[in-house]
Amino acid sequence: MKIVAARVTPIAFLDPPLLNVAGVHEKFALRSIIEVETDDGRIGLGESYGDLKTLANLAELAKAVIGLDPFDLNTLAAAATRTAPGLRPAAVANGAFEVAFLDLQGQILGRPLHDILGGKVRHEVPASAYLFYKFPGDDDWGDCRTHEAMVGQARRMIDQYGFGSIKLKAGVFEPDYEIETLRHLRQAFPNHPLRIDPNGGWSVETTRRLMPQLDGLLEYLEDPVNSLAEMAEVAIFATIPLATNMCTVRFDHLPETIRTNAVQVILSDHHYWGGLRATQHLAKIGEVFNIGISMHSNSHMGISLAAMAHVGATIPNLAYACDTHYPWQVEEVIAGGKLSITNGCIQLPTGPGLGVTLDHQELARLHRQYLDCGIRTRDDAAEMRRHDPSFSGKRPRF
Repeated sequence: MKIVAARVTPIAFLDPPLLNVAGVHEKFALRSIIEVETDDGRIGLGESYGDLKTLANLAELAKAVIGLDPFDLNTLAAAATRTAPGLRPAAVANGAFEVAFLDLQGQILGRPLHDILGGKVRHEVPASAYLFYKFPGDDDWGDCRTHEAMVGQARRMIDQYGFGSIKLKAGVFEPDYEIETLRHLRQAFPNHPLRIDPNGGWSVETTRRLMPQLDGLLEYLEDPVNSLAEMAEVAIFATIPLATNMCTVRFDHLPETIRTNAVQVILSDHHYWGGLRATQHLAKIGEVFNIGISMHSNSHMGISLAAMAHVGATIPNLAYACDTHYPWQVEEVIAGGKLSITNGCIQLPTGPGLGVTLDHQELARLHRQYLDCGIRTRDDAAEMRRHDPSFSGKRPRF
């Protein structure tokens, strides 16, 4: 069996005006949808970023995979290294196509993707309510810049999806204001573990000042500062675990991370760690060095969520509920609409491979939306300057 065609389709989908240290989300988020077709008509799916550089790299890899066997993952990885030079670009390209190859393997064998990855150790994957301060927009979530509004946002998410833990995206307002928001959340949800993620928006000294307020309030503190060296400084005085999806994002970052004990939780992301098997490799390293494992998320479609669910189901030491932006997304490219999150858990799709297929009408519509929206690279700072012309997006912000 050989691959005879590979297609990369950029899409744009509606995204609410969610605030973060870099600015605010634009009206549309960008992604790419990968289709890899075999000579017997099967189609494996993948999903990745939608910026111009990633699209160019994926287009080159799409040409290189023609003629490969869907089980030849080593040749795929070599082709990604050749067509997308650099550690991160190659990991992104390989991660996108590896999911499609694994999807095909599952279809060929008639087994779900988690079986291809060694078998599931759980039947569903826990996820966290992902809260954002936000501007009012065309969405139905409304304005959320007060403590009370954030409690309302959390209550709606928990009522709808059953989430058992809460993450607050921070770095937007003065840290003491955001910690007061956490206290309101703690009062409203006394049994829900809390996290906060300033995305590197605080300095080391600001983090030092805030640490006594965070001790006992959080299950972990995610990326308070903006570099691995600064995370190592914070680790010296931190009284709670430190997590990252910004500072340890490649395998060559691990030696220094371990040497300095800079982080105690790594939020993996198969899109930039190099795929689902790489995520499993990272989890094994985490087990050896006593580093907790969870998963990071960005604005995404159901193909990514399905891939996250399948690999998450195979990781014994998945220590924390995973991030997902999925409740914020209202459009979908997979047939049958959005995947299910119930009782706070991502439900594993059924069927062979990923267990999802494309809605080709929606794919065409979202591609047209991409062509018409005018956005080609995400720029939260430029979008924020529409509201505040003085905004710089520099870090540390506080």
